[in-house]
Amino acid sequence: MTATAFPLGPTGKAGSAMSAPLSQTCAVRLIDRRTGQTHRINGSPLVLFTKAPAMAAAELLSGRDAALWEARVEPIGDRP
Repeated sequence: MTATAFPLGPTGKAGSAMSAPLSQTCAVRLIDRRTGQTHRINGSPLVLFTKAPAMAAAELLSGRDAALWEARVEPIGDRP
């Protein structure tokens, strides 16, 4: 399995890679670039499961500094 990173562009908006949705379920994680670790809330990793990873990544990155955060998308299971 490979992960795809979706950093914000210079305007704070999602880049062009965000426009191509995947048709399978994906796990979208918010990654702290300083540590390389998944962001945690009360000790639990923040992971969104979705069929619209571009929208989920944009939501996670909204209002965050692109130099510090990225969203990683990992397809789950086999392609349909």
